[in-house]
Amino acid sequence: MSFRIAYLPGDGVGPEVSDVARRVMLKTADLFGLRLAFQDFDFGGVAIDRHGDPFPPATKKGCLEADAVLLGAVGGPQWDKGGPRPEAGLLALRKALGVYANLRPTRVMPGKEALSPLRPERAAGVDLLIVRELTGGLYFGERVEEPRYASDNCVYSKEEIERIARVAFEAARGRRKKVTSVDKANILATGRLWRKTVSEMQARDYPDVALDHALVDAMAMKLIEH
Repeated sequence: MSFRIAYLPGDGVGPEVSDVARRVMLKTADLFGLRLAFQDFDFGGVAIDRHGDPFPPATKKGCLEADAVLLGAVGGPQWDKGGPRPEAGLLALRKALGVYANLRPTRVMPGKEALSPLRPERAAGVDLLIVRELTGGLYFGERVEEPRYASDNCVYSKEEIERIARVAFEAARGRRKKVTSVDKANILATGRLWRKTVSEMQARDYPDVALDHALVDAMAMKLIEH
């Protein structure tokens, strides 16, 4: 079995870290009898320097044709002086591939608790999965930027909320059957739609999964406390 991987090493430490990841993947593939074919593409700041675009058409085409994308870090102070920004390529890549769910597992391995910035007794046993929505909200809403005025429109549709919630609920079924939905429902209309939609979905499709809600600022504190 073989897979084509679009390789986007990026900027700064990106190429160094990505190269190590690629070598690990190739070694692992050998152990399991797989073939990985990597094809390099410019992305981020280096693509701006070479093509004037953080996500050039050739890179987009390569990503859409590949089985997977390996992406390194992008950006740096040399691109903060106006003009296209490397981070714009990240948003364009997410939109082109429809990658709306960012999965961030956090687990402290037994015996490694002392390496955490938290006290060992706090870090012991930590095992959670953060599911972050990637293609809606502030980053993808209408944007206005003037010399004395700027705005970022935060928009979520019910369908966007349902699909990311489904990822969380399905993942929870294979873990401890518990989801905490994080929003800003006390202030934002989008937060209230988020909370209402997730609650309806749990009651309708996932009664076997426990659900609670937390405000985002309180959740930041709870992650450290508990």
